[in-house]
Amino acid sequence: MNFRSLELVGAGAVALAGMAEGVMNEPDWQAVSALPRREGLPNVELLTHQGRKVRFYDDLVRDKLVVVNMMYAGCNNTCPPATHNLVKVQEMLKDRIGRDIFMYSLTLRPEQDSPEDLAHFARLHGVQPGWLFLTGKPRDVERLRLALGFYDPDPKVDRQDGRHVGMVRIGNDCYRRWGMTPSLAHPRQIVAAIQHLDRKPPPAAAARDRRAT
Repeated sequence: MNFRSLELVGAGAVALAGMAEGVMNEPDWQAVSALPRREGLPNVELLTHQGRKVRFYDDLVRDKLVVVNMMYAGCNNTCPPATHNLVKVQEMLKDRIGRDIFMYSLTLRPEQDSPEDLAHFARLHGVQPGWLFLTGKPRDVERLRLALGFYDPDPKVDRQDGRHVGMVRIGNDCYRRWGMTPSLAHPRQIVAAIQHLDRKPPPAAAARDRRAT
């Protein structure tokens, strides 16, 4: 699959999120400009909020449909409302979470957030089983942040405290399909974007992607 086709998949997911409310939004091309590829996701070691060691690609992403956002436990800005929004998404998807859809929240401040801090944050916000909160070595988390596109193209903005981009990354590793949607979009919009990427790509597109690799 080439980079352009990945861009179009991501843009389609963002556009579909707007359709869920009956309004077609213009795709946010900036939000889908850094879409990860299967070979490009760092397979770094992380710790879950339960204290379990995992490898990001091998254990969390390989052959899965994933929903990823970034936060930190001491945040009093966008993290609480974004997490509350995603809790509603988890409730809407019910027992699919942790079974065939996997939710991950990666801390922006791994130097501060221990697994215990993240577990407290998850309990505070009513997070149910099947959704993992993750920390790790700062340099490894930074690699993931950049690989997943959670950055601002303006270096000055990107260096600001917290580096929030207010987005959720959605990926289907089986079909190498990735997209992004705002973390504060209506939960139905986020679910629509997840469901869009849950489907197989059209056969013609899949054949083109195989020829491109």
